[in-house]
Amino acid sequence: MLRSASLAILFTIIISQGTCLQEACAQTPEGFEPLFNGKDLDGWYAAETEDPRKFLALSAEARNQKIFNARELTEKLWRVENGEIVNDGKGAYLTTERLFGDYELLLEFKYVAGGDSGVYLKGTPQIQVWDSKHEGHFKNGGDKGSGGLWNNSKDSPAKNPLVHADNPAGQWNKFRIIQLGARTTVYLNEKLVVDHQIMDNYWDRKRPIPPFGPIQLQTHYGEMRWRNVMVREIKIDEANRMLAEKNSADFNSVFNGKNFTGWDGPTDQYEIVNGILKCKPNSGGTIYTKQEYSDFAVRFQFKLPPAGNNGLAIRYPGTGDTAYAGMCELQILDNPAAVFSKLDKRQYHGSAYGMAAAERGYLRPQGQWNFQEVTVVGSTIKVELNGNLILNTDLGKINGLDNFLGRKPHPGKDRTSGHFGFAGHSDPVEFRDVMIKDLAGPSQSGGKPENE
Repeated sequence: MLRSASLAILFTIIISQGTCLQEACAQTPEGFEPLFNGKDLDGWYAAETEDPRKFLALSAEARNQKIFNARELTEKLWRVENGEIVNDGKGAYLTTERLFGDYELLLEFKYVAGGDSGVYLKGTPQIQVWDSKHEGHFKNGGDKGSGGLWNNSKDSPAKNPLVHADNPAGQWNKFRIIQLGARTTVYLNEKLVVDHQIMDNYWDRKRPIPPFGPIQLQTHYGEMRWRNVMVREIKIDEANRMLAEKNSADFNSVFNGKNFTGWDGPTDQYEIVNGILKCKPNSGGTIYTKQEYSDFAVRFQFKLPPAGNNGLAIRYPGTGDTAYAGMCELQILDNPAAVFSKLDKRQYHGSAYGMAAAERGYLRPQGQWNFQEVTVVGSTIKVELNGNLILNTDLGKINGLDNFLGRKPHPGKDRTSGHFGFAGHSDPVEFRDVMIKDLAGPSQSGGKPENE
């Protein structure tokens, strides 16, 4: 009898534990994984705030040692109670050991009256959290509520939340955060408060935020509690699709994926295979849209072969060297290839060739599809790669031979209109989903694109 009773009790324990596990799984949405196990701070450490690039520049051994050294500090400042992360409003911020690129983050938080906190993304401040009823915060915009990218510039539409969505102090709030490159979307209590806006780099406003970095829980004033912290890493194909679908109104296809209708130039030097455009081996030249554009935005995806090299013709006149006769050639280049290790900084991917250097480090792994958007307005060009603004330059302000690569002049840089195209250099760089939005209107740019 005793043995049977013991077995029955053991069986009951196993069943109850299994039920708890099932309930825990049910609380984790499909595709997500917990970042906090509800028991301890495994996978987290307390870190003093610093430019994440300094940490990323360390060797793997040095990074691991720094995390190890932070254990004692972590235990002093942070604790776990009833499945919740707790901090009393003091000290270094709780930081994930893992680094994230494109991801979706879910978490819940609760602050005391007057609370002030936030969430750092890729080690960068921050999604703001504060008690919106506390008058001391009003001078800094606290009355507008939590969820904004508070460290963005004053003219940023994301600095303050779109709507006030906070629950009162002492109640739980829920964030849903999506980050694609630097493009950040925030839902607070299921209300959209930041809509696909670029997060400014607080540490160096002239550069994008790093391509990868940790998630950090900030503490400023009074007790903060966090729970149900979960993440879903977004794969490349999904990230590209999400970037392409956002703000896509008025973008029209200029490449039908079947033939060269609507294009001119040496089209016989290129081929179309399964809806993908690429330069033939040992071929090249600049193919371009028959339609001309003045101000426009173009979106497309591209895939680089090893040491791949191509370019975008911007306001191209139809003849001459793309980089000099047109407004500029924007580089399409496999930056990490050894053969390109000693180029001038104005020759790497996204750069206005020979004139303005783009930020490096934002290409997808070699052989994967990248999403890029280029916006041309007047003499200003912006290049956004995989959600990161890697070039923002006014070519009208670049003058004098000393500011050009090799002191070679760019006579076409002040052109106000021209064709868009691809400048092939024998490499089979692949392009697809080429879409253009005319920002000047048909009266200035020649009407609807011919793409049937």
